Amino acid sequence: MKFYLRKIGFYLVAFVAAITINFAIPRMMPGNPVDSLIDRLAAKGGAIAPETRAAVQSMLGDTQTGIVSQYFEYVKNIFTGHWGVSVTFFPTQVTECIASALPWTVALVGCTTVISFFIQQLLGIAAGWRHGRLFDNIVSPVATVFQSVPYFWLALIFIWLFAKTLNIFPLSGGYDYRSVTPGFSWDFISSALYYACLPALAILVSSLGAGVIGMRNMMVSTLSEDYITTAEAKGLSPRRIKYGYAARNAILPSFSGFGTSLGHVVGGSLLTEQVFSYPGIGQMMLQAVQSNDYALLQGLFLIITVTVLVVNFIVDLLYGLVDPRTRIQD
Repeated sequence: MKFYLRKIGFYLVAFVAAITINFAIPRMMPGNPVDSLIDRLAAKGGAIAPETRAAVQSMLGDTQTGIVSQYFEYVKNIFTGHWGVSVTFFPTQVTECIASALPWTVALVGCTTVISFFIQQLLGIAAGWRHGRLFDNIVSPVATVFQSVPYFWLALIFIWLFAKTLNIFPLSGGYDYRSVTPGFSWDFISSALYYACLPALAILVSSLGAGVIGMRNMMVSTLSEDYITTAEAKGLSPRRIKYGYAARNAILPSFSGFGTSLGHVVGGSLLTEQVFSYPGIGQMMLQAVQSNDYALLQGLFLIITVTVLVVNFIVDLLYGLVDPRTRIQD
C-alpha cells in the first residue's frame, strides 16, 4: 500500500509543478495575444475601436492583474473547462479546437505506437532466441540502420516513393477534402484510413530499430541467467522457456519504455504532422506558436502533460504488479 500511496503523491506533486510551469512559460514569451488578434482584425480592414480591444482583452483573459491572481484564476479555469478563446481560430474556444484535433493524433500515433511495440517485441524475441544465426544476422543490421535514419528523412523518402512516384498513397492531408464530409460514415472513415497509411508506415518503420535491438539484447542477456539453465535442465519445452521464462523477464524494460512512448503520443506528433500536413495536435501547436496564441498553447501543453503523467502513473502501477520486486522497500 505504501508503494501505491508514494506513487500517487509523486504524480500529484508532478501535476502541480507541471501546471505551474505551463502557466509561466507562455507569459515569458515575447508578444501579446491581444495585440496579435487586433492586428489580424485591423488587417482585414477598418479601425479597431477601444471598446473592441477591451472586449478582446476580456475574452482572452486579463493579463494586467497580478500574477498570483492570474495563477489561481488559471487553476480554477482548468477544472471548470474555461480554457479561453483561441487567437489562431478566433472566436473558437480552446477546448473545441483541441477536441477537433486530438482524435486525429491519437488515432494515428497511438495505434501505430501500439502496433509497433508488439512487432518490436516479437522480432526482438526471435532475434535474441536465435542470436548469432541467420535470422539474427538479418534482423539486427536492418534494425540498426533504421535506428540511425532520421525520421523526417525516411518520411520524405516514403512520400517520394509511394506518393509521388508510385502514386499509391496521397501526398498529404487527413482525408479527401474535396469529396468527403467529416462524419461517422464509411466514406469518411475509409478516406481517413487511406490518408493515414503513409504516415503510419513511416512511424512504424522508423520506430522499429531501437525497440528490436533493445529487446534482442535483453533476450541474449536473459538467456545467460541461471534460471534459464535450470529450466533447460528440468526438461521444459523450448517454447515454454522462450516465452515463459526468457521473454517474460526480458520484456520488463521494454514495458516501461512502452509506457513512456504512449505518454508522448499526443506531444510527439509535431514532426509527423508537419511532414505529411496531417491535421492534429502537432500541426495545431505550430500554428499556435506562430500566432502567439497563449490560451491554445496552454491548453495543448496541459493535454500533453496530463497524458504523460496519467499513462506513466498507470504503467508504474502495472509494473508493480508485473514485477513485485519494485514494491519492496529498502
